[in-house]
Amino acid sequence: ILDFRINPEYSHEDELVQIVSEFRTAYNQGKIDLEDYTAFLKGYGDYLIIDKPSFANNMKFMFEYQFGYMYVRYLMWNFVGRQNDIQGKDDIENGNWISGINFLDEIRLGNQSKLTSDMKNNKSRNTYYFLPFILGIIGMIFHAKKDLKSFYVLLALFLFTSFALKIFLNERPFEPRERDYAVVGSFYVFAMWIAFGVYAIYEGLKKYLSPKITIPAVLAVSMLAAPVLLAKENWNDHDRSGKYTALAMAKAYLDSCGPNAILFTIGDNDTFPLWYAQEIEGYRTDVRIVNTSLLATDWYIDQMKNKAYKSDPLPISFTRDQYRGSNRDGVLFVEKTKEPLVLDEVLKFIKLEDERATVEMNSGKKLHYYPSNKIILPIDKNAIIKNNVVAKKFQDSIVSEIAFTIKGQALYKNRLMMLDILNENNWKRPMYFTGGSFADEDFLWLKDYLELDGMCYKIVPIKTPKTKEGSPLDMGIIDSDRMYDIVMKWDWGNSGNPNMLHDIETRRNSVSYRSNIARLMEVLINEDKNDKAEKLIDLAMQKMPIEQFGYYTLVEPFV
Repeated sequence: ILDFRINPEYSHEDELVQIVSEFRTAYNQGKIDLEDYTAFLKGYGDYLIIDKPSFANNMKFMFEYQFGYMYVRYLMWNFVGRQNDIQGKDDIENGNWISGINFLDEIRLGNQSKLTSDMKNNKSRNTYYFLPFILGIIGMIFHAKKDLKSFYVLLALFLFTSFALKIFLNERPFEPRERDYAVVGSFYVFAMWIAFGVYAIYEGLKKYLSPKITIPAVLAVSMLAAPVLLAKENWNDHDRSGKYTALAMAKAYLDSCGPNAILFTIGDNDTFPLWYAQEIEGYRTDVRIVNTSLLATDWYIDQMKNKAYKSDPLPISFTRDQYRGSNRDGVLFVEKTKEPLVLDEVLKFIKLEDERATVEMNSGKKLHYYPSNKIILPIDKNAIIKNNVVAKKFQDSIVSEIAFTIKGQALYKNRLMMLDILNENNWKRPMYFTGGSFADEDFLWLKDYLELDGMCYKIVPIKTPKTKEGSPLDMGIIDSDRMYDIVMKWDWGNSGNPNMLHDIETRRNSVSYRSNIARLMEVLINEDKNDKAEKLIDLAMQKMPIEQFGYYTLVEPFV
């Protein structure tokens, strides 16, 4: 961790002094973890002097974290054993390597006899007792002695796909997910050395035993020490037969959308399953999936302007010349007025090919700008009712305009295109967000104008400020009848099978199911629709096994 002190310029601020003192006390008492520490430095960095790491600090970080935690740990996972499938955050409970030899594991991870039954019986807890690793080390030594030149070839490949790659990646703590897949090339090389290790044992034993005895003995030992042991330990947590939760969730997202909808997704995890459902299974191809990460590129915008299957082209008014290459990659906020401006007028201003609509940077490059970050989208109530944007019971709550503030100092191309789609669509097609991220810009700063439909958030001209503290999923109004119909028709993809291991990512994504169903149950009970609430509880009991999806956290308050 980096040490810090209060900037003398702010040392007279009693409140700041108290906050820093309380923070130091909490950290020393172990109440603050590394992520909280980093968040504190980021939040109060303007008022602090943070010590820069020395060269020695950097070297220590590289060897301990980047080489040790982010490579050696992964190597040991594959050839010594793995604690569980939960991402490690440099703690002793998750993501570590283990051997199964208790006294060795206890040196690093504490008393292994004190583990809970969940930890001991976790299907992703795999122990190899160092056997594959020892075979690999024997193979390395044997290979080097037998043929040094070819050993150097494999060693170079091993080093470049392991430690050299870690220098190149320069990983920070903590990555969004475990990065073991990035160094799989080095595991291939180590597996080759395991093969050399088998041959080394054969070469050593044949001096003392006849070939008729040596070959079966070596095969038996090596098979038991590597492939048989690895298969025994890994089969139950790597078997994906009958596991359709990713496809089921993709269909749940698509079925949450109305006909010919526009669905904004964030990145990989909430996009690839949807693409699979549409491209391979031909499911709900009327929904246009818009990956907002890719929407910053001209070729992807071109694709969105074309028809795809049953989905109409997106209503994008910008011409290709206006977004081609680096054109309008970033549109700066240069405040010319504190008054709110109509979205359509702001977009027309950004489209202008006029030097007066640009600002010159220090580099001499000219960038387009927008003159106000306070935006208004006028609402035609008749169009909202005609296009069935909201249920009849909500029509009296339709606002005359949607007002929002663009946060930050720039509007990037993907957000610019999203705003253009919102403006040009004019409520003809329903527009949704997946909720794959909770950043304000991912929702176009419209979190106060949402309706939760199944798994997706629909943009609606009804203001529902987020007043509830707690889950970031608690946004938007709920049309209980529509959402109930959506949820009761979901395909759950074998998620209710208690004998199937649902990996950590599946369990993490199940939070969306739990939170959204819990919110729906709350609305149903408040509306005295207890018969529907009871059917929903029955569905949860069938589809959400306690061990995997936390059934009691879902329904206990309502029971």
